[in-house]
Amino acid sequence: MGLVARHLEAAGIPTVIAGSALDIVEHCGVPRFSFTDFPLGNPIGKPGDTEMQLANTRLALSMLHTATQPRSSAQTPFVWTPKDDWRAVYSRVDDSNREALARKGEQRRVSRAQLPKRD
Repeated sequence: MGLVARHLEAAGIPTVIAGSALDIVEHCGVPRFSFTDFPLGNPIGKPGDTEMQLANTRLALSMLHTATQPRSSAQTPFVWTPKDDWRAVYSRVDDSNREALARKGEQRRVSRAQLPKRD
């Protein structure tokens, strides 16, 4: 996305990247970066939380007016779960959830196998 943003900016189209990988995106040097400290794949907010997603989108778009210099970054104010550090529990597999995750995986494999084959 960083390369696409640079290309668009060079063509005069302003961009804002919304993401969750602070070190990687800042290293790429994108023009404007709205950072949300959430698990990868959730840069705009929690799944199903429309209010949070709209607020994060508004914050990101506001950077088009508020960013005063190239390579500007801003962190959104949201937290994944107030009580827990998401890094400690997100995508964790242990004895307490191993069987349930295995069942979900098998259900997914079965449902994927029923999809029409692509050419």
